[in-house]
Amino acid sequence: MVKKVYSVRNLDCANCASKVETAINKIKNIHSATIDFMAQKLYVEYEDNCNIDETFTKLLKVATKLEDEIQITDYTGQPLDNIPHCCGCCCCDEHEHHHAHNHNHEHENNHEHKNNEPKSLTHKDKLILRLLLTFIFIAIPFIFSVGGIARLILSLIAYLIIGYDVLFKAFKNILKGKVFDENFLMSIATIGAIAISDYMEATAVMIFYQIGEYFQDYAVKKSRKSITELMDIKPDFANLKVGNELKTVSPFNVRVGDIIVVKPGEKVPLDGIVINGNSFVDSLALTGESVPQKINVNDEILSGVINTSKVLEIKVTKEYEQSTVFKILQLVESASSKKAKVENFITKFSKYYTPIVVLLAVLLATIPPLLLDSVTFKKCFTNALTFLVISCPCALVISVPLSFFAGIGGASKIGVLIKESRYLEALSQVDTVVFDKTGTLTKGVFEVQQIHNKDISQEDFIKYSAYAEYYSNHPIAKSIQKIYKDKISQEQINKYQDLAGLGVSLYINTDFILFGNQKLMDKHHIPYEKTDIYGTICHLAINNEYKGYLVISDTLKNDSKQAINSLKKLGIKNTVMLTGDNKIAGEFVGKELGINNVYSELLPTDKVKIFEEILSKSKNKVAFVGDGINDSPVLTRADVGISMGGVGSDSAIEASDIVIMTDEPSKITQAIKHSKFTLKIVKENIVFALGIKILFLILGAFGIIPMLGSVFADVGVSMIAILNSIRALNVKKDVSI
Repeated sequence: MVKKVYSVRNLDCANCASKVETAINKIKNIHSATIDFMAQKLYVEYEDNCNIDETFTKLLKVATKLEDEIQITDYTGQPLDNIPHCCGCCCCDEHEHHHAHNHNHEHENNHEHKNNEPKSLTHKDKLILRLLLTFIFIAIPFIFSVGGIARLILSLIAYLIIGYDVLFKAFKNILKGKVFDENFLMSIATIGAIAISDYMEATAVMIFYQIGEYFQDYAVKKSRKSITELMDIKPDFANLKVGNELKTVSPFNVRVGDIIVVKPGEKVPLDGIVINGNSFVDSLALTGESVPQKINVNDEILSGVINTSKVLEIKVTKEYEQSTVFKILQLVESASSKKAKVENFITKFSKYYTPIVVLLAVLLATIPPLLLDSVTFKKCFTNALTFLVISCPCALVISVPLSFFAGIGGASKIGVLIKESRYLEALSQVDTVVFDKTGTLTKGVFEVQQIHNKDISQEDFIKYSAYAEYYSNHPIAKSIQKIYKDKISQEQINKYQDLAGLGVSLYINTDFILFGNQKLMDKHHIPYEKTDIYGTICHLAINNEYKGYLVISDTLKNDSKQAINSLKKLGIKNTVMLTGDNKIAGEFVGKELGINNVYSELLPTDKVKIFEEILSKSKNKVAFVGDGINDSPVLTRADVGISMGGVGSDSAIEASDIVIMTDEPSKITQAIKHSKFTLKIVKENIVFALGIKILFLILGAFGIIPMLGSVFADVGVSMIAILNSIRALNVKKDVSI
């Protein structure tokens, strides 16, 4: 499959977005398409070997047929609405011009305004003007006692002023075969009211509908802005050092090896190494960590953090498209590209709901007068029109995806990145959490604690151990290399083999070396000294003769115990730890933290096998928490894979469904609590919207409420549901239950 992302503009109706999405999915050579209404993006998976340009042309044709004003353009990968624009100077290259295209037009418009050309009226201005004119034409018959045909004409003019756009959209959509939408429902209902001489009610319904739609659009745009501001970490510019001068350029134009200068108060635009200066940086927006971090020369610094005190010179190590901030923004912006089950349900529900209620309205208008002499056709027809106004499903179609979008945005405030809304939903259903040990519950900072050498000097023991771990980047290997002070001669190492789950074998000159755990000794039938010391035990054998062991251990993370306790209080029934470390180390950590079940001395394949058993026994979702690519087989297999990879870990972002940016296990409890809170809001919106709809539909069917009151069931319910959805932006940073 070939995946593409497009920017979608001028699509302000969630129900319309759903219909466009459905139509695009029917196009040949498109495997799947998802419109993220809140993020204003379209995700398309094309079939292999298809002509993408040709298929995209068909896509545009289908989309514009349904929505005339829709704009679908190639998504550059930069955060929308904040793409650096080109000023026309010679330093801007083609790449930047490409990114700047849309904003150049805005720039030009600004110049036009400065030249005293008249500004076009805003949507708000137009609505106020239309409302004033409508009220004037409504008032004239009462002020001047106008009656008869003149009153009818004035009433129709008032109705057309406030409702012409709704009528026009409904007419265009009918010509396209798109009948069942809110414009059609409002048009039929109000025209029907005019047909039975309820001119004032028809106009009043249109007035309240237009006002309601305005506030609904305002609420959606406000929530989009609020969510976007949560991840306001994108740098707008970089101060590129060229000789002794500084040039302000787009981060896209900075290359690896360039020197950039970051002044106090500015965002660090690209990942790099500090080569001059020291300062404190604020990483709150990036990780949720409010404590400033000290940065010195030779320290790594990540894009997206804010320099707070002194000037820093930084040597760039990654281009912008490979930087931490870019990857995080991509992750957050694409988070709602895959819909949760409840979102898919709402999409399917709205597809069948509107045609059904239209049919019911027709039956409501025609059947009772035929069966009951006491019921007039006019009364039933009025009830049917009220029924139509009530039936629009916008409250559900907007509020449910908005709740998930806000929930993902809220989680990002505490440094928890959730890749897709379906994982937010799954996280709320977790009853078992499985942990890796090293780097997840422990700090992963290893030190050699003890050396027990046998028939060999301690210096030689350290030498052979360091040579054995020369090719490894594992924290355990680095701790051994750290205590060997001399330079390693790589030429002396031959026939090196990394034995997964066991250790290593190699030749140092002519000596055959085995270095690893007790399983490695057992495999080669070498008697070894058993010990119950806490830590990772590494045994050494030279030419199949046992030479002793060393003990390496790390410490528990400060909040690991708190994390396990709070998970249990939250209702997580089962906590499990899977580790390749020895039984003594595993049981020590498990007992210290209060973990229910501990499995030690596991190969990577053993981890997957045991995890499969845990999955088969669990009635709900199972989460696995690991520290990156080493745990990728289990992270992939889990219902929810949570990585403790930390800021800047590419492997963690790629392998998992959720990334804990601060490496704190306690954030898992916060994330689960927040997911439950978000799903509670989703359910509240569904129950509230459907409950009010059903109640008002019944009341409307029996004529208990007027058509004007039914507008609340459409626009009013939508606004309340939207405001409720925005609550998911809030997240408690404590882990107390």
